[in-house]
Amino acid sequence: MSERIYPFATVDDRCEARVRAGHVWVYESDIKALSGIPENGALCDVFSRRGRYLGTGFFNAASKIRIRVLSTNANDRFDGAFWERRVRYAIEYRRAVMASAADFLCCRLIFGEADQFPGLTVDRFGDVLVTETLSLGIELCKDIIFPAIVRVLAEMGTPVKALYERNNVSIRALEGMEETVGFYHCDGLEEHPSMTEAMICENGITYHVDFMHGQKTGFFLDQKYNRLAAARLARGRTVLDCFTHTGSFALNAAKAGAAHVDAVDISADAIAMTRRNAEENGLAERMDFICADVFAYLDELNAKKQRKYDMIILDPPAFTKSAGTVNNAYGGYREINRKALQLLPRGGYFATASCSHFMPSELFCRMLREAAYDARVTLRQIEARQQAPDHPILWTVPETDYLKFYLFQVI
Repeated sequence: MSERIYPFATVDDRCEARVRAGHVWVYESDIKALSGIPENGALCDVFSRRGRYLGTGFFNAASKIRIRVLSTNANDRFDGAFWERRVRYAIEYRRAVMASAADFLCCRLIFGEADQFPGLTVDRFGDVLVTETLSLGIELCKDIIFPAIVRVLAEMGTPVKALYERNNVSIRALEGMEETVGFYHCDGLEEHPSMTEAMICENGITYHVDFMHGQKTGFFLDQKYNRLAAARLARGRTVLDCFTHTGSFALNAAKAGAAHVDAVDISADAIAMTRRNAEENGLAERMDFICADVFAYLDELNAKKQRKYDMIILDPPAFTKSAGTVNNAYGGYREINRKALQLLPRGGYFATASCSHFMPSELFCRMLREAAYDARVTLRQIEARQQAPDHPILWTVPETDYLKFYLFQVI
């Protein structure tokens, strides 16, 4: 092992076992002693109580996650070459696993801990990159990481024009950071980009992506192939797409030959964007755009005993963002799934999802069984799916495994 130059934390046996098994978070309660006083965002070694080197990561006394482990290789030097290797490895992975060159132009390039960039998200929308930085260590290294991403993409013949930082999330306060938004400037990017939207093509459908004001980074890329799976069942059917956001499931269903699609969302802006996307793709004539609370809309249809849909898609936002609210979220998921299932006729099709890692698969499946029982229907599973491969699941970090997606027939 090379001579150590960083302060170090000594952790308890439980943390040692967790880190050696591949998890990358060291919590405040795990640390038994500190040698030296690491600066927030600086590098810090992690050692066991018996003096065994476990890894090196970003230290932050402002966060309950005290250290985010970057590497367990004692010989790593955390210089520009190190970060460029990490960038190249992440981007080459996407180029390998995405189904087509078009999909590579519209995908998540970096998925935080799953790519060994703790707290960093980088989404690509054609010639625009949108980033979200949730760890102070990455924030302090972004002037190395971001230019490397721009440079590697240019070398691959798929350059970008702009990089927009979407750091307007309250969770940054937990790392001692302020909320910020704005274009990032470096060599290879336009100096004063005038764009506020990006144009992308996913599954043969063109979308306007509002990366400045849309949810998260502007578009949810993780359901890319789940949309295709649902669309295969939509041909000739009357489809209800709940929580439509930018209309992605609805548009895939319409393109696949659905007889008619109703797209519902409580956000007027989302409905306006869905309509615009439908018109852009020549699909608006077979669609209706409904601005309504989904819970209330389903209640209204059930009260009128209107069973006009033979396929319903539920892709709600995360009902829980912490372990402490899982019970309330469970009730919300159960209620919305029951309401939808009560509307479907025998032989109808049902797609349902949860994007919260605090709702594990076992709990989500239990909820679905209870919702089906309450609705007096039986679910025949067609497919069980997860997030697209540009959102890879690191088996040693359960938090990266978050998306549940099921296709059923109701019998």
